[in-house]
Amino acid sequence: MDIFKKISDYRTETDRLAWTGTFAEYIALVRKNPHLAMTAHSRVYEMIASQGIGNDNGKRRYHFFEKEIFGLDTAIEKLVEEYFHSAARRLDVRKRILLLMGPVSGGKSTIVTLLKRGLEQYSRTDQGAVYAIKGCPMHEEPMHLIPQELRYEVEEEFGIKIEGNLCPSCQMRLKTEYHGRIEDVLVERVLISEDNRTGIGTFSPSDPKSQDIADLTGSIDFSTITEFGSESDPRAYRFDGELNKANRGIMEFQEMLKCDEKFLWNLLSLTQEGNFKAGRFALISADELIIAHTNESEYKSFIANKKNEALQSRMIVMPIPYNLKVSEEEKIYTKLIRQSDMSHVHIAPHSLRAAAIFSILTRLKESKKQGMDLVKKMRMYDGEEVEGFKEADLKEMQNEYLEEGMSGIDPRYVINRISSALIRQGLEFINALDVLRALKDGLDQHPSITKEERERYLNFISVARKEYDELAKKEVQKAFVYSFEESAKTLFNNYLDNIEAYCNWGKIKDPLTGEEMDPDERLMRSIEEQIGISENAKKAFREEILIRMSSYSRKGHRFNYSSHERLREAIEKKLFADLKDIVKITTSTKTPDENQLKRINEVIKRLVEEHGYTTASANELLRYVGSLLNR
Repeated sequence: MDIFKKISDYRTETDRLAWTGTFAEYIALVRKNPHLAMTAHSRVYEMIASQGIGNDNGKRRYHFFEKEIFGLDTAIEKLVEEYFHSAARRLDVRKRILLLMGPVSGGKSTIVTLLKRGLEQYSRTDQGAVYAIKGCPMHEEPMHLIPQELRYEVEEEFGIKIEGNLCPSCQMRLKTEYHGRIEDVLVERVLISEDNRTGIGTFSPSDPKSQDIADLTGSIDFSTITEFGSESDPRAYRFDGELNKANRGIMEFQEMLKCDEKFLWNLLSLTQEGNFKAGRFALISADELIIAHTNESEYKSFIANKKNEALQSRMIVMPIPYNLKVSEEEKIYTKLIRQSDMSHVHIAPHSLRAAAIFSILTRLKESKKQGMDLVKKMRMYDGEEVEGFKEADLKEMQNEYLEEGMSGIDPRYVINRISSALIRQGLEFINALDVLRALKDGLDQHPSITKEERERYLNFISVARKEYDELAKKEVQKAFVYSFEESAKTLFNNYLDNIEAYCNWGKIKDPLTGEEMDPDERLMRSIEEQIGISENAKKAFREEILIRMSSYSRKGHRFNYSSHERLREAIEKKLFADLKDIVKITTSTKTPDENQLKRINEVIKRLVEEHGYTTASANELLRYVGSLLNR
C-alpha cells in the first residue's frame, strides 16, 4: 500500500536527520552557520517567516497562518511584528509572557496549535535544526558548556550571543562523565515534538488543592534518595516539569489566569531573567517562549487585582478579536464542515454566506458616520465599494471602536446550528433558509444572550434573509441570461462608446447604416439609474469612467467589464431588469409549456454546472425566487 511507502519514507527521513557528534564538531557547525545557536524566540519567528510574507495594501500577510486563520490579518500582523519579530531581535519584549486575549472561539487556541505544529515541522528542516547536549533532560543549548570567562571572545568570533548556564544535571555529568573536557561532551540533533515532550510544554490548570508545582518545575525522585544521599543531587531529581521540557521552544499556558498564584510566581524570574527555581538547586536557565490565552472578562478580573501587578507588567497582551469580514467568515465555516463526516449532504451556494452575514452583523458596532448603517459597514469591511464613502472612511470606521469584534455571535455557535440543520434525517441538501432557521431556533437555547440581544439578533437574521434574497434573485437572473458575459460585454462597450462621444462633444456611428448620431442619452441613463446616479451626477460619473479608462491605457492594461465595480453592477442590474418579467413568468408557472420547460431545464443545467448547485437545490432555488418575484 502507498501508505506504508510513505511511512517508510518518513522513517528514512527521520534517520537521515539524526546526528551525533562531540561538542568540538558542533562548534565547527556553528562556525559555518551561526544561525544554529538562535534563541527560541528567533526560531519561532524564522519558522513563521520561512513560509513567506506577502503584502496587501501596505499590510503584511504571513502565509504561515493563512490556511487556518481567516480575517485576522491586522491582529496577526501586530502579533508577529510587535512580539515575535521584536523578540527575535533580542528586544526587551522577549522577556514578556505573550497573552492572547479575546472572545471564545476567536482563534486563540488555533494560533497556538499552529505555532506548535509549525515548530515541530521547522525543526526537521536544515534552517530550523536544533542541537542539544546528549542526555540532557532539558535538551539544552550546547554553547552553555563554554565557561562564562571565555564567552565574550567566542561571541565576538562567531557572531552569536550565549545566554544561560548548564542545568544541574549537565553540570554533574560534565564533572563525572567527561572530567571537565567540554570538547568531548556529546551533542545530538533533536526534533521538537509535543508528543515526545521535546521543546514544547503544555500546562493546563486543574484543582489548585490537588495540582502540584512539580507539574511545572519537576520533582524529587524519592526512590533514589537512599542511592544518592541528598535531595540536592541532580540524579535524585526528575527534570520533567513543563518548564523543563519546553526549553528551546514553546511553553503553552492554557487558561493561565485561572491558575493558582503559586504557579504564576515561577514565571516572574523566567520571563525577566530567563531562569526559574526548582528543588534545592540554583536558578535553572530556560530559553522558551511563554504563550498563554484567556478571555476578556478573566483578564479584566486579573488586572483589577493589585497583587497581580508584578506579573501584569511582564505581559504583552495581544487582542485577538472575531473576524469582521463576511467572505473570511465563510471560509471558517467551510473549514469546520470539511473536517466533519457530513460531506454527503450538499450545502447550497450562499448558505454559509447567509450565516456569515448574520454573524458579522452581531459583531459590528454602529458607526457615527452619517448615512452609514451596519449593512453598508459590513460591505465596506468586506472590501466592497459603497456609494458616498471612500477608503479614508473605512480606516476611520476601523479606528472608531477599539473593542469592535470582541463581542457578538461566535463561530462555534453558528457551526453547531449548521450541524443541527445538516444532521436531519433524509436531507439531500440544505440551503440558506434552512441555516437561518436553525440559527433562529437556537437563540432560545443560547446560554449567554440577554432578551434585548435576542431581539437584536432576530433582526439581524431578517437582514441576512434579505441579503440572501438579493443573492438568490441575482443568481437565477444571471443563469437566465443566455451567454451572460457576452451580453454584458456588448452592453458595456455600447455604453463606453456613448459616454466617450458625450464627454468629447462628438457623435457615434450606427454600426449598420454608418449614419452619425448623437449619444444615446436614454441608454446611458437606463444603466446609470440602476445604481442611483442622479441627473446632476451623471456628467461626473461619465468623466470618472473615462479617466479610469485613460489610466488603464497608460499602464498598458485593458479596461474591461470588471474593471469598474459600480459600472459592472449597473450593467448587471440593467440586464436583470430587462429579463425580470421573463424570469417571473417562467419560475412561477405551475404547468409550464414546452418552451418554458426547456428554458427551466437550461437554467437548472447552468446552475448545476457553473454555480455549484445540485439538481434538487437548483429546483428549490427557482421555486423560491419565483415566489419572491411574485410578491
